[in-house]
Amino acid sequence: MLNQLTLLAAEGEPSPVLPHTSEIILGLVAFLLLLGILWKFVVPRFEKLYQERTETIEGGIQKAERMQAQAEENLQKYKDLLADANAAAARIRDDARIEAEQIREELRVQAQEEAARIVAQGRNQLEAQRAQIVAELRADLGRTAVELASKIVGESLDDEARRRGTVDRFLEELDSVSAPAKK
Repeated sequence: MLNQLTLLAAEGEPSPVLPHTSEIILGLVAFLLLLGILWKFVVPRFEKLYQERTETIEGGIQKAERMQAQAEENLQKYKDLLADANAAAARIRDDARIEAEQIREELRVQAQEEAARIVAQGRNQLEAQRAQIVAELRADLGRTAVELASKIVGESLDDEARRRGTVDRFLEELDSVSAPAKK
């Protein structure tokens, strides 16, 4: 088939497949002109857009990396603050527990002191009542003893000084007899 095309072209008839040389030259010049225009105006613009896009993407990546670093730093700060807050809460709980223990101890000591005071007051009251009862019994016993002694001795013990002396001797003897029994 190539032979037939060559024959037709050689005979002088225009080849339906091969264009004229002037058309090839004109097409080549138009193509080179278009390529030059594209190279001069379009390619730099594409390069510029490509560069801007690359910078935008890289800037976005860097910004995202900075934000990620900032987020990690904030997270670490938050964790540190949370740990500090937990430690402070633990200290507060421990301090409150110690303070409650101290208050409990103070209340216990106060209660013991109050109980001791009440017991001492009760003992003092009992001692006072005992002393009063002993004094009343001595007086009654003294009168009874004087009456009995008057009846036994047959003389009157109306004289106050003698009566007191007799009663006091009797009570001393009674105390001396009862004192060894108490021990």
